[in-house]
Amino acid sequence: MTRHLFDFLSQLRFPYLFAVTAIVFLLDLFIPDLVPMADEILLGLGAILLVRIWICRKKQEEAGRRKNTLQGWG
Repeated sequence: MTRHLFDFLSQLRFPYLFAVTAIVFLLDLFIPDLVPMADEILLGLGAILLVRIWICRKKQEEAGRRKNTLQGWG
């Protein structure tokens, strides 16, 4: 069941994924153990968020390198 949840969540875009992570974190913070395995879900969501940020930055760096190469700077 957790795998299906992470498969669905890994396809969300950054703002929605961040919102889901924040909601689960706040629920777990104020009402402990309301959601079963909330800590594990938060770890998975955090990992997905970090990977999304890393991929986005990598794409921006590659685009910048390509732009510099086309302008004769690379």
